[in-house]
Amino acid sequence: MANLKKIRTRINSIKSTQKITRAMKMVASAKVKKFENRVKASRPFTFELEKMFYRLLHSVTEIEANETTFKEPLNNYPVLLSEREIKSVGILVMTSNKGLSGAFNANVVRYTTKVVQEYKESGIDVQLFIIGQKGYNVLKRVEKELGFKIAHTYMTFPEQPTSSHARFVASDMASSFVNGDIDSMEIITTRFRNMMSYSVEKWDILPLDEVEFDFAEEEMSDMEIEPSQSDVLAEIVPLFISSIIFQAMLESVASELASRMTAMSAACNNADEMIQQLTIDYNKARQAMITQELTEIVGGSIAINK
Repeated sequence: MANLKKIRTRINSIKSTQKITRAMKMVASAKVKKFENRVKASRPFTFELEKMFYRLLHSVTEIEANETTFKEPLNNYPVLLSEREIKSVGILVMTSNKGLSGAFNANVVRYTTKVVQEYKESGIDVQLFIIGQKGYNVLKRVEKELGFKIAHTYMTFPEQPTSSHARFVASDMASSFVNGDIDSMEIITTRFRNMMSYSVEKWDILPLDEVEFDFAEEEMSDMEIEPSQSDVLAEIVPLFISSIIFQAMLESVASELASRMTAMSAACNNADEMIQQLTIDYNKARQAMITQELTEIVGGSIAINK
């Protein structure tokens, strides 16, 4: 009887857990489609903006440092676009505030520690800008061991990022770049592939790389820049940096939701299998108990009749 009660309690416990995982799967399924549309809609804009930015740089004259006072470091294009020896790298790491999303956060953290170790072996310092509680919790524990510095953390962003959030992060990274704390700006994020897969990637922001674009002949002609080269660059550089960070945020959230949907789906399937097996065990135990009781009754009856 005690064994039957134990099995029945376990079945009820698994069913209760399954209700939670099924609800989380349904929520993630509803949200991931929305973010998939946002990611696919924003990719062409980000690509065309990057293409226009590089075309603009092809048309401007030599960029020289000047004494202009900029509203904020993010507008200080002469410093942001300058070439310098890379002694310290600033990396923006995209993780989530919530768990139960499979290996999503673990994959990002594992890739980050690998990149940090490679930089440290090359004698380059690393400063991390971390989005998400889950990534911070793990990376904080290995900060001294791996020898990097956590410069900024962002754990209060809502699940649906906006361009304002991207601008806020970009401003912090630009400030560190202009002040000389970092000499390079990079992002470690996940690129959303489809509902079932994503890949962890490192994106370079600054310094600018030689990017190959398939420019048409008419696109390679010099652009007319108004009102002035300085005014345009002071606005387009912040937009360029913020746009890449915003795209990385969207890709990360979509990947997280897809990973959570897959994980919760697997949890529901596993719960079904466990309930099925425990039900079989329960029926076997119950049949064995009934058989034993019948045997005892028959044996007692035979003993009395003798």
